[in-house]
Amino acid sequence: MQPRNMSMSGVVDLAAVKAAQEAKAKAEQARAESARQGGGGAVSPANLVIDVDEAGFENDVLQRSAEVPVVLDFWAEWCEPCKQLGPLLERLATEYNGRFLLAKIDVDANQMLMQQFGIQGIPAVFAVVAGQALPLFQGAAPEAQIRETIDQLVQVAEERFGITGITVDPDATEDAAPAEEPVGPYDALLEAAVQALDAGDLGGAVQAYKNVLADDPGNSEAELGLAQAELLQRVHGLDPQQVRKDAAEKPADVAAQIAAADLDLVGGHVEDAFGRLVDTVKRTFGDDRNAARVRLLELFEVVGAEDPRVASARSALARALF
Repeated sequence: MQPRNMSMSGVVDLAAVKAAQEAKAKAEQARAESARQGGGGAVSPANLVIDVDEAGFENDVLQRSAEVPVVLDFWAEWCEPCKQLGPLLERLATEYNGRFLLAKIDVDANQMLMQQFGIQGIPAVFAVVAGQALPLFQGAAPEAQIRETIDQLVQVAEERFGITGITVDPDATEDAAPAEEPVGPYDALLEAAVQALDAGDLGGAVQAYKNVLADDPGNSEAELGLAQAELLQRVHGLDPQQVRKDAAEKPADVAAQIAAADLDLVGGHVEDAFGRLVDTVKRTFGDDRNAARVRLLELFEVVGAEDPRVASARSALARALF
């Protein structure tokens, strides 16, 4: 497969003055918050290349892109050009010493991400800067061209978004997974949350689920229960007629659209809720766009990732964003 022309024009388009200022401010805020929480320290060279899946994309790519450009390498084991390009990108990630992070995505195991990025063939290389996805090139390419593209990416990330990369400590050890500690059982707490929901104590249910997640962040039952309880808490006390009237009369009012989407979902109109928020993402930018996007992701949690309506809406969201 011949490489497509490499161009950073997409980055320039995304870096219009207002968008650049907002992205730069958010990146600085994210770095400050990371430093406040004791993060932002040096990383091992081994951590400059990571494997990413759909579940970790939000944290490993979108959030990290506020401090370092993230280059996405879509590949597969059966792809011969991928076996040529992959090691080159890994070597460059080490050589550039923290100026970009390489995230490798196996398309066979992450079909949804492949669809969201509209990938027709591999290897395909994208970048994410300040939460914005940018196509770089497709197919194996000469090293000189790849270096030129990455140099442009690094330059634009710094000049337009104030993103300068991460510090690398050659003596640091690779991040190790923490030792697993026994957790649970949480049957009593989960049952208490269900009872609180049945009794209409939405605040109590929310807190009960949060108590479980504080000790066991990966508890899927608590995650789903919390998403549902928070949704019910948000719509409690709303006047449905007024909410729908506001949404119809104020299509540019993001808060009105979000409230209507919540009501849509509670009423069982799943596709209407998703479609409303995708449309809102399309016509907004900055904080408004992010608010609509975050609420849509929260509603995905309520419905469940296995639901085909969620998969369809994720693809629509990716098209709206990228």
